[in-house]
Amino acid sequence: MKQICYLLFLALYACMATSCQQSEKSFFSNKEYREQVKSDFLQRKTMVSATRAKALFSVFDTPGLSLEEKEALEFLFAYMPLSDLSDYNGDFYLSQVRKAFEVRDFFEWGAKIPEEIFRHFVLVYRINNENLDSARIVFFNELKNRVKNLSMEEAALEVNHWCHEKVNYRATDGRTSSPLDLVRTSWGRCGEESTFTATALRAVGIPARQCYTPRWAHTDDNHAWVEVWIDGKWRYMGACEPEPVLDVAWFTAPAKRAMMVHTNVFGKYTGGEEKNIDKPMYSTINLLSNYAAVREAKALVTDAGGKPVAGATVTFKVYNYAEYYSIVESVTDSAGTASIYTGAGDVLVWASRNGIFGYAVSTSKNESVTVVLSKKAGDTFEDSYELVPPAEQTVKGLPSELAAENGRRLRLEDSIRKAYMNTFIGEQAATDLASKLNLPVGETWKYMDASQGNWREIQKFIEKHKDDKYLFPFLSSVSNKDLRDAPEKILTSHLQGFHKVGTKAGTPEDIVAKNLLSPRISREIIRPWREFFQKEFDGSIVEHVRANVGEIVNYVKENIRIDDEQNYYNCPVTPRGVYEMKITDRHSRNIFFVSLCRSAGIAARLNPATGHPQYYDGEWKNAEFEDDSREIYPQAKITFVSAKGNLLKPQYGTHYSLARFRNGDFATLDLHEDVSTVSVDAGYYRLMVGSRANDGSVTINNKYFEIKENQSLNLGIKMPEVVSKMQVLGIIDMNTKISLTSGNETTLKDLSDGNGVMLCFADPDREPTKHVLQDLPAQTDELNKWGGGILFLVPDDKFSPAFDHAVFKNLPKNTLWGLDSKRVLLNETVSTLKLSFNDNFPLTLFLTNSGGIVYYSSGYKIGIGEDIVKTVKSVKK
Repeated sequence: MKQICYLLFLALYACMATSCQQSEKSFFSNKEYREQVKSDFLQRKTMVSATRAKALFSVFDTPGLSLEEKEALEFLFAYMPLSDLSDYNGDFYLSQVRKAFEVRDFFEWGAKIPEEIFRHFVLVYRINNENLDSARIVFFNELKNRVKNLSMEEAALEVNHWCHEKVNYRATDGRTSSPLDLVRTSWGRCGEESTFTATALRAVGIPARQCYTPRWAHTDDNHAWVEVWIDGKWRYMGACEPEPVLDVAWFTAPAKRAMMVHTNVFGKYTGGEEKNIDKPMYSTINLLSNYAAVREAKALVTDAGGKPVAGATVTFKVYNYAEYYSIVESVTDSAGTASIYTGAGDVLVWASRNGIFGYAVSTSKNESVTVVLSKKAGDTFEDSYELVPPAEQTVKGLPSELAAENGRRLRLEDSIRKAYMNTFIGEQAATDLASKLNLPVGETWKYMDASQGNWREIQKFIEKHKDDKYLFPFLSSVSNKDLRDAPEKILTSHLQGFHKVGTKAGTPEDIVAKNLLSPRISREIIRPWREFFQKEFDGSIVEHVRANVGEIVNYVKENIRIDDEQNYYNCPVTPRGVYEMKITDRHSRNIFFVSLCRSAGIAARLNPATGHPQYYDGEWKNAEFEDDSREIYPQAKITFVSAKGNLLKPQYGTHYSLARFRNGDFATLDLHEDVSTVSVDAGYYRLMVGSRANDGSVTINNKYFEIKENQSLNLGIKMPEVVSKMQVLGIIDMNTKISLTSGNETTLKDLSDGNGVMLCFADPDREPTKHVLQDLPAQTDELNKWGGGILFLVPDDKFSPAFDHAVFKNLPKNTLWGLDSKRVLLNETVSTLKLSFNDNFPLTLFLTNSGGIVYYSSGYKIGIGEDIVKTVKSVKK
């Protein structure tokens, strides 16, 4: 009888559980979509290694897991990039899911967000290629009471003000810090600011996405910002650059000249935007029409006989930083055609198939082009052409009262951030630390200063290893960003791991710090992989593989499967993640190989020019994982020679570049800007040299050539001449008095000292002005020789006492800062030039000694320092 009762109880419980589950809310209202996600999830599970499967999928055994949470997790696991499957565990993703649902229910706007918008632009924990952390949880707790009684639009604006309190713009390297690490540092580049801001917006349940123009056409560099979904419409804002209303930003005018604006969307997305890329796990959507006039650039690809070629790779490119940069890649259809929606400027259309290539320029007047595949590696020829960007456009400014009130808030927020930055260690405290530890003062201060908000961690590391002769070589081997976000424990694990195995005999001391001691390999987050691998592999293996590095190569080839599709955010998988998952992209595989070598005391690196994995065995040898089994490629030598008549000393990566042909296209070599002679692999190359005019158009000379083994070749770098007439555009009174921030007073004439003045009306809180400050150091020597004055003049309504111009190093010696009371000189200048200015800072002028304006630039532009040097030399002529 007891057994019968027990069975009845189980049956009743099962029935109730099934009924309960059926009544639970599903995350997907569309049955077909729900079934697709389930199928994709189950398929994805089959590729996950046993080690990672347990770490990821045991989360489904969590007590109390709801159906909605379960399905949301399945959605994330089905489509997340390989880096996230490899490096984070299921509990982390469950915490993200639960907080997203909590936020949705907490704010009144949560109920208004459509399911698809919430799924892709709130739930998803990743914005781009940042390192992941618990920012969603931290930011929600800090922001919820600040925005809970606001409208959705007001809340979005307020979140951006909070972001500005925490973070401001300053250039840094290409690794994207996590949002919490960025808060600790208090500054970052635009890609980090926009990642941080989008994370903060999602933390309060406002749909947000990061938008990128991958490269500008009218100037060098790129930019990223944020779009927010507000009451049924996508709107935009500058990240950490709050304005009083949406759809207003300093980049509004530049964005009208963009050739592409896009964003990646996690998962299967059925929104109505144009898709540049549509893959099973993600899509890249084209947002350009939100900002600029668009046109359809069409290409017909044919063979030399005029027959259409299906399946050809077609890449649409713009000129930027002396290379052709891809904005969209496509494949021709059965009729041999491919097209994109792009801006109103020129775009280079490059096509290739089976190693044969061709190209043409698509313009707004010639939208349909035919690309003939008729060229191949080894063909020697030269050509030249001009690429013209979309025309500059003016935009309306804010009403003065709105701008003034916003300026007041910005200055207050600057002071909040400055107060936090004042808690960083100062030079005197670092000096005292060095004296206490008997360490060199200069080096100690250098690394403590660079560590910013992470200074306590770096101080602990220095104190712990003060007697280690490799202390400062180790610190010199990591990036400044590592100093700002690496924990002491991880740094210590690497230094101790280095000492544990020592160095392979015959390794030159001058390569040890950078290529063996260093935990930094590429742009990956530093993790304690050295300690992990030394525990995984028996100590006897170390000596064996030192003598047989080929066994490490073979191990990687045999055990690591390559998949370049699934890691679509291009966030490198950590070495441990590669080891445990056994599937990764090529770049992460190469990092993994280097980490294995260094863990065994073998110097290894990614070739600084080509990115190819190498190890040191008497000389640098390539680790080959593909079909080519050569350890050492035939070498040749190229020397770059600046031709007579150049107004500027050509710089690599700004005025010219060298690219090697591979797989139908040319890949630019990553060389130092002042490179003169370089050793390269023998092969087929393209040298391109470009000069940009003030209107953004660029004239490009290309030279295609082959260089053979042991050949030495001199390449002349002659910058194309850009036709521009020097004329006086207006006159400024050089006796105008200037109030300097130092408290002194001077005149423009005194600053000129007979040579002229570079005058920059600046908004120092905004990114465009900071680009000018970052551009000038490259021209410091030339501008010091010139001897004229350089004046950054800040309108008093834009001046913040929290701004510290001392953070911008190596400016020309005659650089001064002044205040323009009530914008008197700015208004006079704008009136003289008949500009529609609308606060389009910076406004940069070159004034002759008599006050003639012979150059001006308004708004965002890269290379203003170079423009000034050209103007100086033209005036002297």
